[in-house]
Amino acid sequence: MKIAVFPGSFDPFTIAHQDLINRALPLFDKIYIAIGINSSKVGMMDVDSRKISISELYSDNDQVEVSFYNGLTVDYCQSIGANYIIRGLRNGTDLDYENIIAQNNLILAPQIETYFLLSRSGEAHISSTIVRDIWKNGGDISHLVSPIILKHIKKSN
Repeated sequence: MKIAVFPGSFDPFTIAHQDLINRALPLFDKIYIAIGINSSKVGMMDVDSRKISISELYSDNDQVEVSFYNGLTVDYCQSIGANYIIRGLRNGTDLDYENIIAQNNLILAPQIETYFLLSRSGEAHISSTIVRDIWKNGGDISHLVSPIILKHIKKSN
């Protein structure tokens, strides 16, 4: 069984994240959207709201499971039997950063491979940081997150 982990803070889960998952679904039997818990970060949405909103978004798809994790991503992968990590790339800067992480993950756990998916044209500008900044300053984010996620953002704020 091909099991993958898509790790991140997902604060919030954007349409770019959603596109990456939807494009990765044919490649894997199971994808865990793994919300990394960083207690020192205060986010736009609390971690429970993130998990609930993403779970609702994929409620009709048994291939996707949403979970939390602490610590190293490769340790989480090993705990659930995943041999793949999915990462999205928006630009060359992302590639440089993600390549360093992937190379170190290979040293820590050689059996876990990282798959990079390029952002689609027209979505490379979307990041959770940008969405949070637009929201914080009263801007419209409805074109950057799904209606389900937006509903939960409004409930959280």
